[in-house]
Amino acid sequence: MIKVPIIVKKIFYNQAWDLPNTENKIYLTFDDGPTPKVTEWVLDVLEEENIKATFFCIGNNIEKYPELFTRTINAGHSIGNHTFNHLQGWKTSTNKYINNVDLCSSIIQKSTIYNQQSTLFRPPYGKITPRQSKLLRKKGFKIIMWDVLSKDYDQAISPEKCLENIKRTTSGSILVFHDSLKAQKNLEYSLPKAIKFLKEKGFVFDTIN
Repeated sequence: MIKVPIIVKKIFYNQAWDLPNTENKIYLTFDDGPTPKVTEWVLDVLEEENIKATFFCIGNNIEKYPELFTRTINAGHSIGNHTFNHLQGWKTSTNKYINNVDLCSSIIQKSTIYNQQSTLFRPPYGKITPRQSKLLRKKGFKIIMWDVLSKDYDQAISPEKCLENIKRTTSGSILVFHDSLKAQKNLEYSLPKAIKFLKEKGFVFDTIN
């Protein structure tokens, strides 16, 4: 689903699919980083365009590339939890899944200035069981899904198609890109052009907090 249907948002109402507002704000998000070269390139593009975004980071990647994670924070972007090992919730026991999220949280806390903690969580693959979601929300997490999916990670589709997907953005949309090696080719083509298109449409970029 490139554009999530309203019925899905109503069924899974405890998860944030978009953030309605009266200021034409949209929310650019990136999953799976930090990744050398790819995340650095994304940060350069966002700085040039004066845009702040939200990065849902994998704990294992934060451990491996702490300087890149620190650069993301210092640039003023928001940070979210994407599990420690990019687990697929439907195929993982609840106990293991929650522990993996907690491990990522501890890595984020240790790696941030003043031991900051993120309350944002996005399930890898968008797959999470109702039980997992309920327990994470009880811990204070906000489950952040999306309204528009670029599908930049899908190497079977063209960069041009990724750009077309993003053109379905409306006010309040949460958009998903990936700062990963798998997505790099599609991302490097579509992201700058998507930003240009969205700015021309009068959208305002903001972070999720």
